[in-house]
Amino acid sequence: MMRLSCHRFRSNGVRLWLSVIAYNLGNLWRRLVLPQQIGNWSLASLQLRLVKTGGRLVKHARYYWLLLAESHLTRRLFGAMLGRIAALPLPAG
Repeated sequence: MMRLSCHRFRSNGVRLWLSVIAYNLGNLWRRLVLPQQIGNWSLASLQLRLVKTGGRLVKHARYYWLLLAESHLTRRLFGAMLGRIAALPLPAG
């Protein structure tokens, strides 16, 4: 929220709303999806270690492969996060 450097008030308001939404989504992601061993990482650590992970999407004839670098986001951790996402209840309606 410290980067409100636009010259117009409305632009700063939009940037502020976007940063609030991103912060809330990050906290929701941390509380619902992340395994216990990394659940106490800060949002900056999550961004650097998980979101900014290098990867490559390879397309074959019938399927796609997502190849991720295993520096911090290991196969086990990624599988645990996908399992927790799949276990989330669907919203009614």
